[in-house]
Amino acid sequence: MHVTRLEARGLRRFADVRLAPAPGINLITGDNGAGKTSLLEALHLMAYGRSFRGRVRDGLVRAGDPALEVFVEWQEGLGPNVAAVADGGPTATRLRKAGLRHSGQDWVGRLDGSPVAQLGELCAALAVVSFEPGSHALITGGAEARRRYLDWGLFHVEHDFIALWRRYTRALKQRNALLKARARDGQLDAWDRELADAGEPLSRRRQHYLEDLQPRFSALATELAPALGDTRLDYLPGWRRDELPLADALLLARERDQIAGYTSVGPHRADWRIQFGGLPGRDALSRGQAKLTALSALLAQAEHHALARKEWPVIALDDLASELDRQHQRRVLQRLIACGAQVFITGTEAPSALAELGVETKVFHVEQGEICPA
Repeated sequence: MHVTRLEARGLRRFADVRLAPAPGINLITGDNGAGKTSLLEALHLMAYGRSFRGRVRDGLVRAGDPALEVFVEWQEGLGPNVAAVADGGPTATRLRKAGLRHSGQDWVGRLDGSPVAQLGELCAALAVVSFEPGSHALITGGAEARRRYLDWGLFHVEHDFIALWRRYTRALKQRNALLKARARDGQLDAWDRELADAGEPLSRRRQHYLEDLQPRFSALATELAPALGDTRLDYLPGWRRDELPLADALLLARERDQIAGYTSVGPHRADWRIQFGGLPGRDALSRGQAKLTALSALLAQAEHHALARKEWPVIALDDLASELDRQHQRRVLQRLIACGAQVFITGTEAPSALAELGVETKVFHVEQGEICPA
C-alpha cells in the first residue's frame, strides 16, 4: 500500500497543500512549527478518525476556516491476488480514493466516489501506522489507547470485526442509558443478552490477535531494547472470564451498575499488559524504553498486517531523529527499507541514519505552511 496523492485544505497552518509522495522513503523537513507534522496528522486522521494529537476540534482546523478537508489517493493490492504473484510476477493493484471534510463537530466522507455513513469505513480502508512523540502512551498511558490499538488491527485483518464492534458498542450504549434511567430488570435482561452475545466473540478475537502479535513483538523488542529481557503480552478481558461467562458477570454486577449508572464489566474495560523479564513492570521503564517498547508494538502490528493482507501499511515516523538515537534509527529504517514499505519521516533535517544508508529519498520542505523546493 502506498499513497500517491495527499491534499489538505484548512489544516492547521495550511490553507491548501498537495503532495505526490514516492512509494519508498519520503522525508518532510522544516523548522519547528513550520507544519511538517500536520501532514502526518492528515494521514492519521483518515486512518483513525482523529489526529494523534487529539480531537479535530482541538486546533486541527485552521483558524478562521469552517472545516478542514483531506483527500488521499493510494494504491493497494487486490488481496489474494497479491499472494498469487508473490513469486516475482506483476503485482495486481487498484487505485483508491478517500475524502473527508471535518468541522470538529460534523463530518462528511467519501470512499471511492461513494458517501460513507460511518467514519469507521474510511478508517478501515487506509492503513497507516504512526510513531510520534506521544506514542509511549500506548505503553504507559490508559487502557483506551491499548484497546484502540487492538481494534485498529482487527478492523484491517478481519472485515466482519467492525460489525461485531458496532453491535457491542450499540448494546453498551443502550444498557448504560437504561441504567441511568433506573430501568426495570426485565428491560436490562434483553440488553445483557445482546451485550454478552457480542462481547464474548469480541473478547476472543482481541485475545487471539494479541497472541498472534506475540512472536513479532518479542523479536522486535529483543532487537530494539534488549535490556528489557524476554517480553510477554497478556490480555485482560475486562471481567473474570476464566471464572464466569460475560452474561453471568453482567448479572452479578447489575446492582452495582444500577447505583453507578454505567456498565462496569465487559470488553469496553479490557486492557493488555507487557511482562518484562528484565524489569519489575512498566512503571520501571525509562521514557526511552517506553518509546522503544511502543515502537516494537507498532512495528509488530505493521508486520502482522503485512502478513495477513499481503502488503505493508503506510508507516509515518514523526520527528524520528529526536525520538530515536542513530543506532535505533538505523535498525528501524533498514527493516522498513528491506520490506519495501512506504515511509514518511519528519524532522528539522534528514536523520543521520538515513544519510548513512544511502537510500533514495524524496524530500519535501515546509516553510510557514507552504511546500517549498527542497
